Amino acid sequence: MAEVLLFHHAQGLTEGVIAFADELREAGHTVHTPDLFDGHTYGSIEEGMARVKSEGFDVIAERAVRLAEDLPAELVYAGMSLGVVPAQRLAQTRPGARGAVLLYSCLPAEYVGAWPDGLAAQVHGMDADPIFAEEGDLEAAEALAADHPEVAVFTYPGDQHYFADRSLPSYDEEATALLTERVVAFLAGR
Repeated sequence: MAEVLLFHHAQGLTEGVIAFADELREAGHTVHTPDLFDGHTYGSIEEGMARVKSEGFDVIAERAVRLAEDLPAELVYAGMSLGVVPAQRLAQTRPGARGAVLLYSCLPAEYVGAWPDGLAAQVHGMDADPIFAEEGDLEAAEALAADHPEVAVFTYPGDQHYFADRSLPSYDEEATALLTERVVAFLAGR
């Protein structure tokens, strides 16, 4: 079974992020869920991003990268939106990465550097999510998949960003069930 390092989104380590991690644990995987916001959660993406901006985007990302240093190198790096930044960075730069699961976001590979040959990944987002579909994330994911057949991109009908966080109004039960099924299958091979 896989060992996963899952970074939360801009609203923090919510009950919904923990519930998603618990579903992966129930499937037999070890999942680490570090709290990058020291116990604070936020009522909106805008409030969470205000925290990130006040503290510094690079400070948050570096904190996440340092947390990985205490864990084995053979991890699947996963992130939800904001958490994709450190997850993708670690997957692309830390030797031993077993894969990446990128939820609601994807950076252009060149943002971090070259995508490692053979590194499998999944990218998940809603097809009408203004952030994922209209701000370049879906385009970056499709470009990555076009160059690397081991990267799969999954879109779901809808316009919600944090659709797999059951503690938020954006939660979509049907899309989350399919996403979770796909992630669990992916992790089984890691």
